[in-house]
Amino acid sequence: MNESFTVQEAPAIYQVMLDTPRVRLGYKQTEVGVIPENWGVSKVEEVAKVVDSLHQTPSFSAEGYPMVRVTDIKTGNLNLNSALRVNAKVFVEFTKNYKPKRDDIVLSRVGSYGVSSFVETDEQFCMGQNTVVIQSIVPARYLYYVLNSRGVRQQIDDGSYGSGYKSLSLKNIKELLVPTPPTSTEQRSIATALSDVDALLAAQDKLIAKKRDIKQAVMQQLLTGKQRLPGFTGEWEVKRLGEIGDISSAGVDKKLRADETAVRLVNYLDAYRKDFIYSEDLNHWVTAPKHQLIRCAVKKGDIFFTPSSETRDDICKSAVAMEDIPDAAYSYHVTRLRLRDDWNLRFRTYAFKTRTFFDQAEMLCDGSGTRYVISQGKFKSMTVQVPPVEEQAAIATILSDMDADLTTLEQQHDKTRALKQGMMQELLTGRIRLV
Repeated sequence: MNESFTVQEAPAIYQVMLDTPRVRLGYKQTEVGVIPENWGVSKVEEVAKVVDSLHQTPSFSAEGYPMVRVTDIKTGNLNLNSALRVNAKVFVEFTKNYKPKRDDIVLSRVGSYGVSSFVETDEQFCMGQNTVVIQSIVPARYLYYVLNSRGVRQQIDDGSYGSGYKSLSLKNIKELLVPTPPTSTEQRSIATALSDVDALLAAQDKLIAKKRDIKQAVMQQLLTGKQRLPGFTGEWEVKRLGEIGDISSAGVDKKLRADETAVRLVNYLDAYRKDFIYSEDLNHWVTAPKHQLIRCAVKKGDIFFTPSSETRDDICKSAVAMEDIPDAAYSYHVTRLRLRDDWNLRFRTYAFKTRTFFDQAEMLCDGSGTRYVISQGKFKSMTVQVPPVEEQAAIATILSDMDADLTTLEQQHDKTRALKQGMMQELLTGRIRLV
């Protein structure tokens, strides 16, 4: 008699076979996932010495030795430029157990816990509280990449404790499980491949930073009339914002009410982070009464400013709506300038990004140290230099071309970073072997 059954009804032995992940020939299932048969699994304390920092708050000095705190530890090579300093006496006290050196790994235990940096400097420094130094026995770069891999990061998250401000214990760190290829040659090959990609990312970062600096310099020259483009002469006008357009604030709040109309918001961060605003950028839905939607509408060419910030030098960042967005309105944290004259559309965003313009905002804003705000009256009194429309278009074309170049470089950087993530997953699990 033929018997038939569904997967759910299968005999136990078949169910076990169905539930067991298939592991390809030459690989094995372990606590850290599927790895090659000749790889091992080790605790961090078996492949490295883990040294805790002193649990005490030091006195800092204007000069002396850098002290690496949790906030100084970021993924990548350790950067001591922003580290606070301690005098020789404190330095000796904080290095009595261990003095960090090149090829060590430093790791944070609290806050952004489990983040690690690689030491590639011979400058002497000490470790602040809630940090550890990992002195690797295996090739250090390999261990650094493993500590930043997806599998180990999951272990770090699972081993953290605390309901709000989470942290890692020294025991957690020592007991992290890492895959270990059988030879240092293979470990170094993996580390070298990933280091090469990191070097490419660093070179791309450097080029992007250089291009941004060039763009900023060109903007300051072209937008202030210090450098004129060929074929353009004559004086520019200097006008107050209150003269060139209608200024409004008191926008829509971030609430949902059943008796109001749904609308998307142009938020503070839209104006702060972007140069140009398109409909596809807006995804924060709230509600507002119809009369407010009319007053706070978003039309092509509207310029949105940030009238407040935590610091004086960060006020009046702006972005331009590049199209009519009928189902959008601006937030109550944003100020809108709607021009009366027909300026070039792209020029509108560049015109308000000069050092001269930001200096005015910094001087005119009011605040007490935690929040600075520029009033609408003072905002209206700010001035901007206005060239003829034809010159606006020429300037905007040059700056737009520079923006396009930057966008291309940033997209290449994103692709390289994605490539690195894919390589880490493949190399650190042995799916791709280099030896």
